[in-house]
Amino acid sequence: MRIAIAGLSLESASFLPEVLTVADFRATEVEGPTLVERYRGSNTALGGFLAVLEAEGADIVPLLYAEGGAAGCAEDAAFIHYADRIVASLAAVLPVDGVLLHLHGAFATPTRLDPDRELTERVRAIVGRSVPVILALDYHGNLDDSLSAVADGVFGYRLSPHTDQGETGERAARCMVRTVRGEIRPVTAIVKPGVMVPSIASATALRPLADLVAAAAAAGRDDGPVLDVSLFAGFSYADVPNCGFSIVAVADGDRAAAEAAARALSDRVWAARRDLLPRTLWTDLDAGVTEAMNLAVHATRPVVLLEHADRANDSTYVLRALLERGATRAAVPFLWDPEAAAQAASAGVGATVTVRAGGKSSPQAGGPVELNGEVLFAGEKSFKVSGAYSRGKHVDLGTTALLRVGGIIVSLVSIPAFGVDEDPFRIFGLDPMDFRLVVLRSKTHFRAAWETLAERIIIVDTPDWGPADLTTLPFRRVPVEQTFPFNEG
Repeated sequence: MRIAIAGLSLESASFLPEVLTVADFRATEVEGPTLVERYRGSNTALGGFLAVLEAEGADIVPLLYAEGGAAGCAEDAAFIHYADRIVASLAAVLPVDGVLLHLHGAFATPTRLDPDRELTERVRAIVGRSVPVILALDYHGNLDDSLSAVADGVFGYRLSPHTDQGETGERAARCMVRTVRGEIRPVTAIVKPGVMVPSIASATALRPLADLVAAAAAAGRDDGPVLDVSLFAGFSYADVPNCGFSIVAVADGDRAAAEAAARALSDRVWAARRDLLPRTLWTDLDAGVTEAMNLAVHATRPVVLLEHADRANDSTYVLRALLERGATRAAVPFLWDPEAAAQAASAGVGATVTVRAGGKSSPQAGGPVELNGEVLFAGEKSFKVSGAYSRGKHVDLGTTALLRVGGIIVSLVSIPAFGVDEDPFRIFGLDPMDFRLVVLRSKTHFRAAWETLAERIIIVDTPDWGPADLTTLPFRRVPVEQTFPFNEG
C-alpha cells in the first residue's frame, strides 16, 4: 500500500490588505522525510495520517506541506508555487495507490476563490480516476459540492477548539486504507444550508451547535451505507461564493444515501439558524474592559479579555485601554509586529526601549501604541505546543521580544501565532496564574485551556476585520441575498 501525503493550508480573511508571499509559507515548509519527522505523534491531520499508515505498514510517500496559519489572502504566485511543487513531486513518485491531502478549505488568493479545490483537481489529473484522493479539512473550511467531483472522501474536524485534528486525519486515513483494500468505494455529497456565523459563535460546545455536531458524528457507520458525516461551520471572513456552513457525507458507493444524510443535517442547521447566533456572547470594548478590571481586583485566577475580532494578531484596542487605565498584573501575549520586535530585541535584555507596536495590519486594527518598557527577553523563539490544541506542533515566532511596560507584560513576535494555552507564558519562564488580566486573540481554540484556567472569560467586540456582526463587512462575492444573517429567511 503506497500512499502519498501532502498539504497546503491557509485560512484567508479576505479583507486584510496584506497578502502572503512564498516567504511567509517557507517558515513552515517541510518536504520528504522531514515531513514525517516533524509531524509524527502530533495532534494534527498529518499526525493522524501517519499514525494510521504506519500502523498498517503502508509505504508512506511524504511530498510537501506548508501553511500560512490564519491571515489574509495569499498572492497567486505563492499558491501556484506550492501547488506546482506538490503536483510535480507527486508525478515524480508515481505510481501510488492513494493520495491523502491536508488542506484548510478557506484558502483564497486575489483571483482564486477556491484554491483548495483547484489543488485537488490538479492532483486528480495526475493520478487519474482509479486512484483515491481523500482530504482532511479544517472545520472552518468553505466548500461546496463541486469538491465532491474531484475528492473521493472529505473529512472535517468535528470540534472547535480543534482538539480532534489528529483524529480527523485518522478518519481520512482509515477510509483510504479500506478503499485501497477494496472494502469500500467512498462517494461524497456536500450540501449548504445558507447560514453564516461569526467565528466566535462557532465553538462546538455552544448549544444548539453542540447537538448538530453530535448528530453529524452519530450519522456515520463503518458498515455503511453512510460512512461519515462532517459539519463545517465555514469561515465567515472569506469573501467567496461558497462561504458558510456545509454538511459533508461520505457513503459506500451510494451517492443518494450521502446526499440524503447531508440534506437532513443541513435542514436542521437552517432551522436552528437564529439560535446559532448568540448575540449575548460578546460585549463592547469599554464595558468589557471595565468589567474585567473590576473582577481582577479580587480574582484568584486570570480574567481573560478576548479580542476576538482581531484577524492578524495585532489589534491594539484592548492593550491601549489597559495602558490608559493603568492596568497591573496584565499580559498581552504574541502581539505581531516584526518591526517593533526587531527594534526591541536589538536593544537587548535589560535595556529600556520605546517602540510603536501593533495595529499596523490595516486601519481597522486600532493603530500602533507606544510601549516604553524593559526588555525581559530578546532573540529567536520557537517551541512545540504542549496544550490539547495542536499538541506537538512546531511553532516558530521568529525574532521575539518580551517587554515589561508598567504593570503589563507584552510579547512582540515576528511571525503571527495565536496564544491559546499556557505556552505563551511558559516559554518565557512565566506562570500564567501570576496574572490577573490576560488578553487573547483566539476565536474558539482558547477554550480548550482557558475555560479551566480563567476566573472569567469576557469577549469584547472591536472594529477589526473579524467582527461579530457580519452584516458590517463589505462582501462582494458572498450570495448575501440567499444567506442568513443577511437574509433572515
